[in-house]
Amino acid sequence: MDLLTTAEAADYLRLGERKLYELVAENRIPCSKVTGKWLFPRHELDRWVNSGLARPAGMVPPEPPPIVGGSQDDLLEWCLRQAGTGLASLSEGTENGVARLLRGEVAAAAIHFHGNQAEANIVAISAMPQLHDALLVGFARREQGLLLPPGNPKSLNSLADVLGSRARIAVRQPGAGADMLLGLLLDRCGASRSDLNRLQPPCPTGPDLATAIRTGRADCGIATRSATLAAGLDFVPLVWENFDLLMRQRTYFQPSMQALVRYLKQDGFTRRAAELTGYDTSPAGQIRFFS
Repeated sequence: MDLLTTAEAADYLRLGERKLYELVAENRIPCSKVTGKWLFPRHELDRWVNSGLARPAGMVPPEPPPIVGGSQDDLLEWCLRQAGTGLASLSEGTENGVARLLRGEVAAAAIHFHGNQAEANIVAISAMPQLHDALLVGFARREQGLLLPPGNPKSLNSLADVLGSRARIAVRQPGAGADMLLGLLLDRCGASRSDLNRLQPPCPTGPDLATAIRTGRADCGIATRSATLAAGLDFVPLVWENFDLLMRQRTYFQPSMQALVRYLKQDGFTRRAAELTGYDTSPAGQIRFFS
């Protein structure tokens, strides 16, 4: 740690020593008294200065709030609590999470992009010039599929069956990873969203979608296998996807994020993933991409 004396700190901040002592007396500046002398950690002084910046619109703050935005996931939310990270979650879908990350409103975004490329997450973030310092940490691979009422009363085993039967499908909002997957599957069927009998309004999260099916408002929907288990529904698998945590490189070294990454490598994480079902934890904690 780089510690400055009173004279060095005053010079570093371009303040008079008298003014510096006033700030110390008012407990308004980071410092520590060691054997009768005041010492000032340089990096804490930098944070102190930055915290008072008047930022023009669009300027990203240096330290984002301790929030993981993006896609909802039961295993991720459990890990944030279990690992004692101090990180909160804000589930609004993949694209909204990335948008908040770009504005400095979240520390990380949980993402699962879908496209014709094998590494859709990496392809997507590589195309974002604002993310010149991006880092992608693997969380897990997840199984996505059709959620159905117990017993699958309409015998829906594919999206083609959903289209042909005009079954009512619960959908996610635009920008959610599950909505991207739905669009990709529709393209492969030569169909569009207008061909679906969609429940409106869209469901904000996978568990909300599962509730719509469990309560009879919809006949099916696309979400994770773990959402099926929690709601007591049937499941028809469709694809495995990469579920990753996107952040800026400096955020990776923050204590809260390091606590999460460490926990991803522990047995408790693997056991919980097995209990929830539909996860492959082999990528957990790996740095899958950085720019």
